[in-house]
Amino acid sequence: MAEITASMVKTLREKTDAPMMECKKALTEANGDMERAEEILRVKLGSKASKAASRITAEGVVAVQISADGKTGAIVEMNCETDFVAKNEDFLALAAGIAQLVLDKAPADVAAVSALPMADGRTVEETRAALVGKIGENMSVRRFVRTAAKGKLASYIHGGARIGVLIDLEGGDEALARDLAMHIAATKPIALSKEQVPAEVIAKERSIAEQKAAESGKPAEIAAKMVEGAVQKYLKEVTLLGQPFVKDDKTTVEQLLKNRQAKVDSFTLYVVGEGIEKKQDDFAAEVAAQVAAAR
Repeated sequence: MAEITASMVKTLREKTDAPMMECKKALTEANGDMERAEEILRVKLGSKASKAASRITAEGVVAVQISADGKTGAIVEMNCETDFVAKNEDFLALAAGIAQLVLDKAPADVAAVSALPMADGRTVEETRAALVGKIGENMSVRRFVRTAAKGKLASYIHGGARIGVLIDLEGGDEALARDLAMHIAATKPIALSKEQVPAEVIAKERSIAEQKAAESGKPAEIAAKMVEGAVQKYLKEVTLLGQPFVKDDKTTVEQLLKNRQAKVDSFTLYVVGEGIEKKQDDFAAEVAAQVAAAR
């Protein structure tokens, strides 16, 4: 039986990120063969990853990377199961590394991201699976956008990296770009202008306005004006250009941009877990089920 030294365990841990005791067990099972021990660990970590894959990942972070010239940027949402892991240094480093890969390699989709090699030679998927095995919690790359700017890109990260904004601004300056990115994080517009609001969203708001107008008992002509007024008010509230600027609510963002001779070409807003149904644990039901099973 080969002697398993502390340096061997350390080397294997650095290669796999697996817990030290798991590394020692793998080396013992492999009789000191480092490559075989790594294979054993990857099998075990893969097993852990597959077990965790069914668990909901509604926590996480948004990571942003921008090229030195401000002309290309990437924004990524990386999810995990708990807020605790969202603050883990290895998890944060992985999210930042993936954002850099998206910036550098321009992958087509999340599957392509998973196949990209990282600095140590392992793919994103291998690195993710190893970290799942190390932490014992599922994690995933949910979505990303890579932007080629017409102007210059700026970003803003808020709330422990739970909200991220990437904005393309022509004209203006860095301070204006940051102010606008902060505005977007605060007000969460769904589109740049009313022309970009999805037709189905407008139709839904119009239907609600029509029902309210019908209940008012107003004449048809007045009711029609009420409906149109409500829809236009909604469009101002949910579009960046129509919103009052957070630092001066007497001025809309559109007016601010005109005054500064600037233009927002696009923006991306990510809010961690947006649209993901979080699991709600029913403690009383869980206890009742355990009691029933014990009978």
